[in-house]
This record gives sequence, C-alpha cells and structure tokens, in this order.
Amino acid sequence: MAKVAVFCDFDGTITENDNIIHIMKHFAPSHWEGIKNQVLGQEISIQEGVGKMFSLLPSSLKDDITDFILENARVREGFQPFIDFLAKEKIPLYIVSGGIDFFVAPVLNEYGPFEEVFCNSSDFSGDTIKILWPHSCDEKCNNNCGCCKPSIMRKLEDEDTFKVVIGDSVTDLEAAKQADFVIARDLLLEKSKEMNLNHCAFETFYDCIELLKSLNEVRV
Repeated sequence: MAKVAVFCDFDGTITENDNIIHIMKHFAPSHWEGIKNQVLGQEISIQEGVGKMFSLLPSSLKDDITDFILENARVREGFQPFIDFLAKEKIPLYIVSGGIDFFVAPVLNEYGPFEEVFCNSSDFSGDTIKILWPHSCDEKCNNNCGCCKPSIMRKLEDEDTFKVVIGDSVTDLEAAKQADFVIARDLLLEKSKEMNLNHCAFETFYDCIELLKSLNEVRV
C-alpha cells in the first residue's frame, strides 16, 4: 500500500479566517479589495496580487500586524489532536501556505512538530512591505502561484505517495488537482465538486481525522 502524506493550507484552513484578508481589512487602504477580487477571479496571479496588497502597507507596521494576528487568529478546532494523530500514524504533515512568514510562524509556534512549513517570506528594509517568493513555480507550473503548492508536492513526495490536500480556497486548487484525495471547505469545496475531484467536506480537524481513518480502512 502506498504511503500517505498530508499537505495542509494555513489561512482559512488551520486558522478559521484568511489572515491576509483580515490584515488588509484592518490596515490597508480600501483599494486592496479590487486586487483581492482580481486574484479570486483569477484575473491576476496569486503572486502578483499578494505582492500588490502588501505593498500598500508601511514596513513600520510589522510588529503591529504580527500582534494583531496573534490576538485575532483562531486556530480551527481539533488541530493539535490532528497533528498528534498523524504523528502516531507516521503520516508526514507539510504546511503549505500562501501566507507570510512573519505571521505564519508565530501562530504555528505552539503547535507541531511539523515535517516542514512552506510559506512566503518578507522584507521590511524598504518603506513598504515587500513579499519574497522562496517556493516559486517549477518548470511544470506557469501559474505564478507565489508559494507553489504543486511544485512543493512534486519535490517532496514521489508518484507512489497517496497525497491528501486540505484547503479552502482558489490558492489550493492547483494542489487539489494533483491530490489523490481532497479535504475541502468553502471555495475549494465548490471547485472540487465542479471538477469532480475525489473529495470530502470538513469543518473541524476532528472531521479530518475521521476522514483519514476511513481512507485507511478503504485502502487496507
């Protein structure tokens, strides 16, 4: 039987809200919403959109934004039991996030351990926040993903691995297309239905535990 690996999104999946949207609503001038709508409508790439949105924010806000996220980010119910379940089953958990290191790392700090955390980086040396892209697309992807989840999946696990993707948004769609099974909510759930992907819905990480248990029973 092929080994299982889990690739889990952060914003809107591990946390109940999308932290980038939360940051923009609180700190950015109003025209950030037009950029967000272009990303969600797939009119511009995720990389271009996220870069543009953060360029609206002064670098001096770094600590304020980090504190804001630590105060307001709600981690989805059952996350630590989910981590513990995967560790017990020896299933690697990779966090693959389009979020930014300066708020992803502090939120995840009290959880884990994780096999690896992949997210975008940040540069505060200029007047405004600049986003860096250490996990950009490989030669098989030309979507300008920013943090390219399918490229990370290809790099980490071979074709024989049974890949499970957990996510909520358009930013998880390309990874979901490459998954053997998708655990989805919100927009990703709609897209999974439309594209007839092998999927189930979830609300909490307790749901994810039960779904993975069921998968194991089916695959034995």
